Amino acid sequence: MRYIDAFNHFFPAKLWEKMLQSEGAAQDIGKRMRNIPAIYDLDERLKIIERFENYTQVISLGMPPLESLGEPAQTIEFARLGNDGMAELVQKHPDHFAGFLASLPMNDADAAAVEAERAFRDLGANGLQIHTNVNGAPLDEQRFRPIFKMAETYGRPVMLHPSRTASMPDYATESESEYEIWWTFGWPYETSAAMARLVFSGIMDEMPDLKVLAHHLGAMVPYFEGRVGPGWDQLGKRTSNKDLKATVLDRLKKRPFDYFKDFYADTAVFGSRPATVCGLEFYGADKVLFASDSPFDPEKGPGYIRDTIKVLESIDMSVEDREKISFRNAQALFGLATD
Repeated sequence: MRYIDAFNHFFPAKLWEKMLQSEGAAQDIGKRMRNIPAIYDLDERLKIIERFENYTQVISLGMPPLESLGEPAQTIEFARLGNDGMAELVQKHPDHFAGFLASLPMNDADAAAVEAERAFRDLGANGLQIHTNVNGAPLDEQRFRPIFKMAETYGRPVMLHPSRTASMPDYATESESEYEIWWTFGWPYETSAAMARLVFSGIMDEMPDLKVLAHHLGAMVPYFEGRVGPGWDQLGKRTSNKDLKATVLDRLKKRPFDYFKDFYADTAVFGSRPATVCGLEFYGADKVLFASDSPFDPEKGPGYIRDTIKVLESIDMSVEDREKISFRNAQALFGLATD
């Protein structure tokens, strides 16, 4: 079986070196990532990919979001270095890297839209990686609309990656999150909340051809199908200070549940079979892409790739559906060459 791994992270050399030479948050990321060589060492990454037959990756930058690393002048430079480097890797190593997702300086929305167009037009980017909030701001703010519109215009997807730190406490009486709850439960919540904001803000109606993929198999949405469906059909009945039925629910062109079904999702759930079964049941084979989240696993690269393949192989499905999930959906969504 062929596999196109839709969500993987890597730092191109020029961006990595620039970050290490910078002050503040950009330099700190180097300290945290040095124990994961496969995220910045090209030789290490190529060795991982070559362990698997007929397997390629679509690559994107790792955490944290560029917009958290400095002022716009700096993040614009980081974005250009990153996107140029990604395009070069895809060009030089087509048997390893099937494509790349462009990253943007989202703390300057105008510059982000310009960089998105440059990445699509000049570099051949296959999509955008956008995080679920922009330094704490929701993605449905009006200033970000041109970025989503650029993706719709070029027919390329927006890939939602969760972003949340320990600075967001678990309880209002505390100043920070404990026990890495901010990551384990916070990231799925972040993704789900961002999806909801896109739905209820009307962006999905404004841009009917926009394609959005929610990382980690749609986060909380498949498991909470009952709340997302019948629950949100009752929008406004739990709110007394505003009429959400009239101002939101009646304005939407479809049932809220149907918008959530329109998202794409990937199989990056850390090798969990129950989560994979749940996500596939919700989204169906037409909307799920194979992804491993390499190299963020205990083996720093190959572990989740192997485990995710194993899980998919353990699930009974038709050859047609297996091919869709493994590589055909990625070909269609990213505009990749087909056999």
